[in-house]
Amino acid sequence: MRALDPDLAAHLKSGATTLAMCWRIERADGVVLGFTDHDRTLMVDGISYDPVAGADGAAIASSADLAIDNSEIFGAFDSSKLSASDLAVGKFDGAEVQIWRVNWADTGQRVLLKRATIGETVREGGAFRAELRGASYALSRTIGRVYQRSCDATIGDDRCGVDLDLPAYHGAGTITSLIDDTGFIATGLSAFENNWFAHGLLTWQTGANAGLSAHVKASHPASGNATRLDLWVPPGAAPENGDTFSITTGCDKRDTTCRVKFGNLINFRGFHLMPGDDVALQYPIRTEDNDGGKR
Repeated sequence: MRALDPDLAAHLKSGATTLAMCWRIERADGVVLGFTDHDRTLMVDGISYDPVAGADGAAIASSADLAIDNSEIFGAFDSSKLSASDLAVGKFDGAEVQIWRVNWADTGQRVLLKRATIGETVREGGAFRAELRGASYALSRTIGRVYQRSCDATIGDDRCGVDLDLPAYHGAGTITSLIDDTGFIATGLSAFENNWFAHGLLTWQTGANAGLSAHVKASHPASGNATRLDLWVPPGAAPENGDTFSITTGCDKRDTTCRVKFGNLINFRGFHLMPGDDVALQYPIRTEDNDGGKR
């Protein structure tokens, strides 16, 4: 049972309530933002809570056991603090959220309803929907390694050991034409093999997306000395001709790629020699040697 501030408790008992929902969001980059479903800006503990059109928090569930108590928030992109591009590039992923019930006539009267983190986010036209994950969600995550044929290291990290600063593994380019919202033609990468940057990381150096990164789906030679690049998801803002970027090569996590492309099989973090389901289902056959065969 929550302990209420005596003044707030008295206000609730009066029957004439002036209540609003407030969401305090602290992003992973340290930026703190405030939003409310009230029709005007509220100041709470020095933080400005801006109105969000259509803001609606789904029923807030909190349990005393370890059951996962997730909820959602809906709203429209009508605040300078919250844009579709910021949501698309993941600025709100994993952000910490505090949900408050506030007396907008006296913001000192308030109660904390829930703490959560932002999970999956969905854009729906000019609106958004964000999943709010309770603290118990962390207990449902699988942590640790699993036996699998593919590598579980991240290319370039300490476990992988590949130096992405080597000229063979990174490049720079400039957009010359746009194809669609995820594909474009660029110069500066003609020295690299077909699909060399598939699964790689592109970081925008100039333009509206400067400083942001995107994962590369494919890279193919185009006419002349140009290269076509395709991203997995559209950038937060539409790129333009002349935008520049840096790019690092990617890895598809296969042992063959690790050996041929990087010469790094000694650091391969998968179990590529692990027998499959066919071995588990084998049984002796009278007409065969049944000596274990070659493994």
